[in-house]
Order: sequence, then C-alpha cells, then structure tokens
Amino acid sequence: MRGRLQALLIIVAGAGSLLFCWISAAALALVTLRKGAGYGASLFMWALLPAGTLLYVSGDSGPLALLVGTMALAIVLRSTVNLSLSVLAGVGIGVSTGLVLMAFATEYLNQMVAFFGEFLITLEEQLSQEGQDVILPRPEAGQIAGMLGAATAMMSILCLLLARYWQAALYNADAFGAEFKALRYSITVSAVLAALAIALWGLGEQYRSWAMICLIPLTFAGLALMHARVEALGQSAGWLTWFYIIWLMFDPVKLLLVLFVIADSWINFRQRWLKAPGKDLDKRDEHDEKDD
Repeated sequence: MRGRLQALLIIVAGAGSLLFCWISAAALALVTLRKGAGYGASLFMWALLPAGTLLYVSGDSGPLALLVGTMALAIVLRSTVNLSLSVLAGVGIGVSTGLVLMAFATEYLNQMVAFFGEFLITLEEQLSQEGQDVILPRPEAGQIAGMLGAATAMMSILCLLLARYWQAALYNADAFGAEFKALRYSITVSAVLAALAIALWGLGEQYRSWAMICLIPLTFAGLALMHARVEALGQSAGWLTWFYIIWLMFDPVKLLLVLFVIADSWINFRQRWLKAPGKDLDKRDEHDEKDD
C-alpha cells in the first residue's frame, strides 16, 4: 500500500514459488480491493511471468491458477461489495480450473495418476505386512482434476479473505469480522448447491471431488456461522479452536456443518442467538470507499 514498486516486489517475488504464492495472491487481491481492477490487473500481468515460468519448467499450474482465481474473486468483491457472492463465485473458479486441466493438462494429470498409484501400492504393501490385505481405489484423471479444482477454489477464497482482513486492519478496523460473521446464503442458493453436490456424488467415485466444489461456499458459511455463534453467546476463543480441530479431523462433522448451514437458510440462527436488543449480526458492513 506504500506504492506500486513495493506491491510489485511482493507480488512478483512469491508468484513463482509453490510455498509463497498464496502471499502474492493475497497481496494482489488487497491491491485490487483498494485501488481497483485496473491497478490490480497491471500488477497481475507482471505476476504471470514467474508463475508462467514455473508452469513451463515444471508443469505445475498451481501458482498460476491461484493468482487467476484470487484476482477474479477480488474483482467480484470490489464490484459487488458482497462477500457472500464473492465466496459463491469460488464454485466457478473450481469448476473452471478442473475443466481447463482436463482440456489442456492431460499429461500433468496422468503424472499425478501415476504418482498416486505408486503411493497407494506402497501403502498396500505396508498394510499387507501388518496382515491387512486391502486394495485401495485408484484415482482417475478426472477425479484428480476435480480435487485440484476444489483446492484452487478453497485457496483462492482463503487468499481473498486474508486480503479483506488486511484491508480492514489498515483502513477500517473490525469491519472484516462483522462482514465474515454475516456470511449467509438464501435457501434457494443453499438448496441448489446441495442438490448439485448430491447429483455429482451419485454419479460415481470420479465425480465426488467435483461435488466437493459445490459445498465450498456452504462450508465457509458454516464457519462464519460458528464464529457468529461464539460472539453472540459470549463464548471464549478456545471453543473455536476445539471446533476447528474436530472439524479438520472428522468428516462427519464437515457434513453436519453443511446441514447446519442449510437449516440456517430457513431459520436464521443468528437472530435467535442475539442477546442485546437491536443487535443485528446479519447486517453487512460495507467496504471502505473505493479509490479512483
């Protein structure tokens, strides 16, 4: 935020790194949110050089996909001033990433299939030595494309949220917290996302990773709902820490969280948790005024 050169150095420095590309993506989103899409696009073009070089040398499109996805979400948030809609746009990022990989990166996907195949063979051998004869299912190229699409969508949304947090911390303290806790979807959106996920899941193993893409917005809405619950009921931050540990470790908890979000679309739990009269956790704070 001090100047174009400083932003350019940060964004370009990490754009070609597998470990630090998320910092570049978040910084790019911050500049776009604060300065506008045109300003961010000029920096984005420079970031394409290291990210494209990494793609050419190693075939890894992860940093490039993350930059593109985060930039797209930042433009949506900048133009709509709607965090819920921006997170929902992550579904498009995930699906587009998977489809592009299937169309233009078949060799890379085949390498990933071979890598997972070798890993599973080694794991089966270890299990057989322990007396467990297990044949683990091998992922196909389409399934891996869906997994990578879901990962890109998830990381792009996280980078966007980090950028929004930075923006609020610099220019409007506490705005991000209120905005994130108000993240919520209507029953129509929740039902459509859930129906698409169920339909894809029912098509078979190859499409189940694609089904997860549809559940990403509901997952973030669920996390926002948990944060809102902690604030409304006056619970400690330790409760959230235990929740995240359990959520990460147990898949049924992830499903319960999605169901909780769908129920919230009908019931609006935030209003039921309110303790102070007139307090409205569902009211979204608007962003800072946009610079020309």
